[in-house]
This record gives sequence, C-alpha cells and structure tokens, in this order.
Amino acid sequence: MTTPLNERRIANAIRVLAMDAVQKANSGHPGAPMGMADIADVVWREFMNHNPTNPNWANRDRFVLSNGHGSMLQYALLHLTGYDLSIEDLKAFRQLHSKTPGHPELGYAPGIETTTGPLGQGIANAVGFALAEKTLAAQFNKDDIQVVDHFTYCFLGDGCLMEGVSHEACSLAGTLGLGKLIAYYDDNGISIDGEVEGWFSDDTEQRFLAYGWQVIKVDGHDADAIRQATVEAKAETAKPTIIICKTVIGLGSPNKQGKEDSHGAPLGHDEIVLTREALGWTDEAFVIPEDVYAAWDAKAKGAESEAAWNETFAAYAAKYPTEAAEFKRRLSGELPADFVAKADAYIAEVNAKAETIATRKASQNALQALVPLLPEVLGGSADLAGSNLTLWKGAQGVQDNPAGNYVHYGVREFGMTAIANGVALHGGFIPYVATFLMFMEYARNAVRMSALMKQRVIHVYTHDSIGLGEDGPTHQPVEQIASLRGTPNLNTWRPCDTVEAAISWKSALTRAEGPTALIFSRQNLPFQTRTQAQIENAAKGGYVLAEEKGELKAIIIATGSEVSLAMEAYAQLEGVRVVSMPCAEEFMKQDAAYREAVLPTNIRARVAVEAAHVDYWWKFVGLDGRVIGMTTYGESAPAKDLFQFFGITTEAVVAAVKEITA
Repeated sequence: MTTPLNERRIANAIRVLAMDAVQKANSGHPGAPMGMADIADVVWREFMNHNPTNPNWANRDRFVLSNGHGSMLQYALLHLTGYDLSIEDLKAFRQLHSKTPGHPELGYAPGIETTTGPLGQGIANAVGFALAEKTLAAQFNKDDIQVVDHFTYCFLGDGCLMEGVSHEACSLAGTLGLGKLIAYYDDNGISIDGEVEGWFSDDTEQRFLAYGWQVIKVDGHDADAIRQATVEAKAETAKPTIIICKTVIGLGSPNKQGKEDSHGAPLGHDEIVLTREALGWTDEAFVIPEDVYAAWDAKAKGAESEAAWNETFAAYAAKYPTEAAEFKRRLSGELPADFVAKADAYIAEVNAKAETIATRKASQNALQALVPLLPEVLGGSADLAGSNLTLWKGAQGVQDNPAGNYVHYGVREFGMTAIANGVALHGGFIPYVATFLMFMEYARNAVRMSALMKQRVIHVYTHDSIGLGEDGPTHQPVEQIASLRGTPNLNTWRPCDTVEAAISWKSALTRAEGPTALIFSRQNLPFQTRTQAQIENAAKGGYVLAEEKGELKAIIIATGSEVSLAMEAYAQLEGVRVVSMPCAEEFMKQDAAYREAVLPTNIRARVAVEAAHVDYWWKFVGLDGRVIGMTTYGESAPAKDLFQFFGITTEAVVAAVKEITA
C-alpha cells in the first residue's frame, strides 16, 4: 500500500471513534467504519464540497451512507469535519434522544441527508438525489452561468447489493446516465452470517457494466488508488460510477479484523487496547489530537466554497432574475402564492361539470389542471402510465429531455418509490409515483421511509379494489388500504368522485409535513351533488354528504366506490346520515367539535362500507356496529359480479342498517 503514515493516522481517527462509541453503547457496528475509514478520508477531505457551518446550502454535494448500520462512520465524519456534532454527542451514541441514533436519521444531526438502515434504499435515495440534480440543472442552468453543479457520493456494502431494490435503482441510474452519482462499494466479503461467498457470488463488476455504469476496482486501503479512481469517476459525466473497494472489515483489530465478529458487536475492552497498539494510537477513548482535528476541519474550505457559489448565484440573479426567484422558491418548498386559489377554482369547475368517470381519470384531469401551475412536480409510473393515467399533455420524459417533468420508471415499484424519496430530499421537486394499489406491496418499505422522514412524496395507486375485475385476486387489493392508513405521518385519500379526487390532489400538493397516498378506481363512479360548504368540509377528510331525513338514528360511513352504495341505501331509509370519509387521517386531525358534528357519539348505530379489509373500520363503528367489506381475497370475474358475490351491495347496507336500528 502507498498510503503515507500520516494519512493513515488521519483515517484512524474514524476507527478509534467508531470502536469507542460502539463499546460505550455496548451496541453497534464497528466493522464497516473501520474498514471504510481510508475511503472516507479521501472522499471527505479531498472531494466532498460541503460547508459544516451551513449544512443545507443549495449546491453542496450530497452524501449517503447506504450501509447505514455503519452510522458511526458518518457521525465521526460530521464531528471531525466541523459540524455541530460534539464529542459528547458521539459518547451518547444509540442513547435516547441523542443526535446519534443507531442508524442515520434525517433531522437528528446536521449533515444527515437521508435516513438509512433498510439496506439498498440508501443507494436508491442516492439515485434520486442524482436524478434531481441532473433535472434541476437542466431546468435552471444557463450556458454562461451554472448554479446547479454537485455530486452525490454513496457508500454501500454487500447487503445493499444483495437487496433487490439496488438492482432496480442502479439499472435505471445507468439508463438515465446519472454521471454525477459516484458509489463506493465496501467489498469486504463479510456479512452478519460470515463470509458472503456462500450466498453472494455475483460478479459485481459485470453486473454494473451491464447497467451502463463505469466500474473501477481499487484497494480500499490505498489512498492514492481511491483518489485516482474518484478523479476518473468525476470525469465521466455520461455514466454513474461504482468504485469497488476491496477492504478488510474491522481493519486494525488484531483478532477480529476480516471476521464477522467485528460486524455488529463491540470489539471488547481488551481488543480495543490491542487495536490501539496496532494502530499506534496512544490517546484515550474519545480523545482526538489537535493536529488530527486540524487535518479534518472543513469549515474554512466549506465557507469558501459556499461564498464562491453565492457570488455565482448573485450574478445569475442579476442576469436572470425570474429564474433566480423561481429557483429560491422551489428550494424553499413553498408553493406559488396563487396556487391554492387556482386549485379551488379548479375544484369549482369540476363540481360544475358533474362528470361520472373513474377517479383515475379524474386524477389525470387534476394533473392536467394543476401540474402546469407547479413546475416542481416530477411525476412517474412503474410502467403503468396508460392504466394509472399519470401522463398529462405537458409531460416530458427526462430520458429524452433532462429538463423534463416525468420519469418512466419501468417495472420497478420499490426502486421507483425509494428514488422518489431521494428526489424529495434533494429539494426543488414534488415527486409523484404510481402503480396499481396491489403493487404498493412491492414498494411498502419505501412508502414507510417516505412517512418516517415526513417527505412530500405523492403515492398514486389505482385499481383500488375487487372493482378492477377480471385480473383476479393477485391484482385485487384487500388489506393494502388498511396498511397505508396504519402508517404514521401518511395521509391516505380514497375519493368517491371527481370533486373528491380534485380535493385529494390539492391536499397532497399543499401538504408539506409528510407523504400522501391517493387511491383511485378503475371503474366509473357517479358524481355526488354537494353544496359549497360540503366541498369545503370534504377537505377535512370526512363530512356529511347526505343529511338525515327526520331524527338521526344511524350513520353510514363509506369511501371511494362504496359511497354510491351508501347513497343508494340512503334513498331507501329514514333517519340515516351518509358520511363520506375520503381521508380518515385528515378527519382525525380536526377539532373535537367538528368530529362530533359529523359522527355524534350518541349515535351508536353505525355501518361502514368499503371494498377493502373490514378490520380498519371497527374503531369508527364500534363493536355494536357493522362493517361491510372484504375478509378474504378476491376472485376473477367482472366487477359487478364480484361485488354481488362478496356482498358489498346496496341491499347489504340497507339490511345492516335495519338490523342495528331494529
């Protein structure tokens, strides 16, 4: 190896901080940080363009630790380079309310760009960052002034490459030519169960060459080789690059390096003493010498880089003031000042048209009306645009036009959703992605990460029930809506007609505090007549669609296609109120007085009807109520026959109301 001794000493600061923090917590993963320290030294000290005193400046390079179990690597880097992450924060590793949880968590420590830990999703997020950078650059850069010009660096391990989502995301990254994405693969040959050759024998080089990536192989402990590889990676602007770094897990530990023993457990006090001796590190735990701190400190360099960019942006603003103002607005996450008024005007137009169409078509109409008002919207579908109806007349694919606004993700539901998370995290975009509701299951963990990170990602799901018909139980969702509704921070809308569909899109686009799932029907749904007050109340997630005739005796709660069944039952009953509840989460956020006005607590006779799993609705109807819905999987048949077969009918609703009011 050609690494100078002093450079190895600088990298060793990561190793000792990692092993000390894991030991103090008696929990964690020291092996990856110790094995990747030399890579991190080169990337962070020589190539990363970032400012520790302003972690969120617009043109910073993004860094993603996809093998997030090695979180002490990132925490050590943030601490050493000058972020607001103290040595006391490192000592509190994995402790309650610390800035240094077990895996990197967005919002806990400055400089953490995304929450990682579920393996493979970090690299998929990184693809999203790189996609956002390329698209934003194409939309805003000028021939004479470029204000978007940064790289995405991603560290990943064997587990990330074994997870299928890495295939989905990296395949698309190659197709889209994301040349500013550079990944460093920690090829240490070890996972929790031991040497991976028994269960992971892929030819990673050939795999990524097949994707259309540039591939470079280096000794991951040779700083000169890592440096040269990174220079080559940055020079290749038409392809993403993966640098395969052959490393030794837990490097420095005399008895545990190269073994699974160092992967996910403390080294132990005795081994740490031996490791310090092997590394030539004489300082006590959590003590970093001043000369090492000085070598790592990136504050001055970062401030200089940001200042230079600020000068560039000032020149840009002087010459292109309209674009500069729009750039700042989009990076801030604020919508145009007139968007809400224009969206409300559109909803009024939809109400006046009174169309009976499928809500997936109503969704497409909403896109056609609203997306031109929001150039930050970046849509996409998992090879189902013609079925999800996610294309609109102004949609332009980024594969043909880098400044476009639509991504053809191909059949990659999981990768698509994780990439969209990265796009949202980057800033400057509101991504929406689409597939059939049933295939949300492929993307489920990435939907969870949208919610966990509270990102404004819009998940569009069509073909929402047995109503999709002949494709049968493999395609007919049953338990998926309940799963989505049970996800914290996620709003799930299932509109019953064109008006509710438009309202759901307005809600999703204006909601900055988390993701939204929009669930639409394949089949046509009848328009429901409303007053202006009811339109306004629909935005509250639940409202009285039909007032009771006479004394209130029972309440029917419905969503989506089943609202029409409830209304048909209403026409045959006295003393019954119909509540449409397109978004239960939004309804539960309303004040107690409003909820009581819609669902009076003294009315215990309640019937819920939805062509989805029944279990979700018991909290609204109580144990004395009735729920009409699905308790089994579907069948292959025309939709009308299926609703009849499974007893989701007007007659069933009428019978249930009569039974509980008898």
